[in-house]
Amino acid sequence: MKNFDKKLLIIFISILIIICVSIYFFTKDEDTNILLSNELYTVDNTDNTNEDLETIMVHIDGEVVTPGIISLKAGSRIADAIQACGGTTDISDISKINLAYELKDGQKVYIPSIYDVEDVEYIQNDAGNNVIIPDTSSSSALVNINSATQAELETLPGIGPSTAAKIIDYRNKNGDFKNIEDIMNVSGIGESKFNNIKDYICI
Repeated sequence: MKNFDKKLLIIFISILIIICVSIYFFTKDEDTNILLSNELYTVDNTDNTNEDLETIMVHIDGEVVTPGIISLKAGSRIADAIQACGGTTDISDISKINLAYELKDGQKVYIPSIYDVEDVEYIQNDAGNNVIIPDTSSSSALVNINSATQAELETLPGIGPSTAAKIIDYRNKNGDFKNIEDIMNVSGIGESKFNNIKDYICI
């Protein structure tokens, strides 16, 4: 009888030890999972904060569903801006613009209509008509061929309304000029005409 009691006691102690060990390892794994979850949560918050800082503000006007000022990620294209505005209207004419053009902070983009009968500046880098902004740059006397209006381009030697419109059209379709020599890619501007205006233009 005593031997039976000893065996029963040994079995009971063994079972108790197994239960205690199991509880220990189960609790340890759970704590580790909670720690890993907290670490991932912290990293995600940091990434989101960085993304929020890399944004640009752009004004979209013309034939989009909801025109106005929108916030986009840096590096966004005109196509992204149109999508953010709910898409184009039924009378839009996107064949006149370069949907892959990379936008910059502060720009205004006009989405043309099929009924537009005259050339307009689809991408504007300035503040608009009748808004005066002091220019303190050293090249203030030069015409910036990446942002100049048609009227400003027409002040250049030998550049009339037709050629000025071609410069703006080329700029809208191909993006900013990388250097002043690129203006010779515009139809009607050869080496001779470039030599006449090169001292009056900048990028």
